[in-house]
Amino acid sequence: MKIVVTGLIATYPLGGVSWDYIAYVAGFAQLGHEVFYLEDTGNWFYDPRAQTFTAEVDFNVRYLLDAFAYSGVEIGGRWAVRSPDGVYHGAGEAAVARFCRQADLFLNVSGACWLRDSYRGARRTAYLDSDPCYSQAKLMAVERGTASEDVAYSVGLIRAHDCFFSFAENIAHPSCRIPHCGLTWLPTRQPLVLEHWPMSFEPQAQAFTTVMSWKTDVTLPAIDGVTYGGKDVEFAKFLDLPRHTPAVLEVAVAGSAPVAQLRAAGWRLADPREKSGTMAAYREYLAHSRGEWSVAKNAYVASRSGWFSTRSAVYLALGKPVVVQDTGFSAYYPTGAGLFAFDTLEQAVAGLAAVAADYPRHCQAARAIAEQEFAAPRVLGRLLHDAGVI
Repeated sequence: MKIVVTGLIATYPLGGVSWDYIAYVAGFAQLGHEVFYLEDTGNWFYDPRAQTFTAEVDFNVRYLLDAFAYSGVEIGGRWAVRSPDGVYHGAGEAAVARFCRQADLFLNVSGACWLRDSYRGARRTAYLDSDPCYSQAKLMAVERGTASEDVAYSVGLIRAHDCFFSFAENIAHPSCRIPHCGLTWLPTRQPLVLEHWPMSFEPQAQAFTTVMSWKTDVTLPAIDGVTYGGKDVEFAKFLDLPRHTPAVLEVAVAGSAPVAQLRAAGWRLADPREKSGTMAAYREYLAHSRGEWSVAKNAYVASRSGWFSTRSAVYLALGKPVVVQDTGFSAYYPTGAGLFAFDTLEQAVAGLAAVAADYPRHCQAARAIAEQEFAAPRVLGRLLHDAGVI
C-alpha cells in the first residue's frame, strides 16, 4: 500500500519529537508499505539554536534528512516540507499531490498537516489526535460559537477527514469526560520500532528521570465549563515526593518551572536541551536512567482520557521500569510489574519501592510490556485495519 504520514520533525527539530513521528514512517515501512513523509503545518520553523521561530528553513530541512538517516529510514525522494511561503523542499507540489491521490491512507499524525485540496484523494484520510482534550475543546468551541476564526478554520480541516483516531484510549468509556463531538474516535497508541530501543539493563543507574514541559499552553482547553491545565497543575500534588522515598528523582524540565522550589523539595534538575536536544542525546538519557517517574497533563488526568505517554513507552522498551500518573490507562495496560500507575502520593511511593525491591524483574517486565503493547507491526496493523484499508 501507499501511505502518507505527516509530522513535525522539521518544524520542531528536537530528539523526542523526531523519534515519535519517525516511528510511523519506519513502522509502516517495516510492514512493507511505500511511505511518503509530508510536513506542512502552515507555520514557521523552530530553531533550537536561537530558541525562536524563524523563516529560515535550511537548518530544519537538513535536520529532517539527518534524522531519517540516523534512524536508518531510507526515505529516498519520498518526502516534502512546505514552508509558509508556499515553497516545497524535497518533492515538488505536483509530485506530492500525485502521491496523495494514489495513496491508500493519508495519516495526519497530530493533525499536524493542513489538509489542502491537493492533499486529498487518498482512499482514506485519517486524523490522529495525539493531544486528547485539546482537539475536542476546539471542536466544542465551534459548537458553542465561541471559537476564533483561526480555530474555526482548523476545526473545519479536522472534520474534513473521514476517519478519526485518538490517544485517548478510554474515550468510549462512560468515565471519560472527553466529548465525541459527533465523531467516532478509534483508540490508538504510539508505535515503537523496537530495534531503535534495545534493552539497556544498567543496575548501577541511579535516577528515575523524565523530560517534561512545565507550562506551555497559551490557551487551556475548556469543555463543559471546566478548564483543564498542564503538567504544572499535577506536579504540585507530588512536589514533596523526594521527602518520602529514597529514590533519586530527576526532571529535565523546560518552561517556567519554579526551579528553586523544586530543588528545595529534593528534585534533581537537568537541562532539557542537553538531555533531549538531539535524537542521540534523548536516547542516551533515557537508556542511562534507572526508570521513569512522571505526572501527566491535568487535561489527560482529570478527563480520564486513557492517554499513555510516548516517552513512557520508550522507557519501557529500553527495559526501564515506569511509575507514572494514571490517566485511566491502567484499564488497558498491564500494571504491577514493570509499569506502575498512581493517583496519590502514597501510590507513587509504593510504586518506586516495588521497583527497588526487585529491580531486575521489573526491568524485564518493562521490556515485555513494550514488546506486547507498542511494537509497530501490532499497533500500525490494527490502525490500518480500523481505518478500513486492510
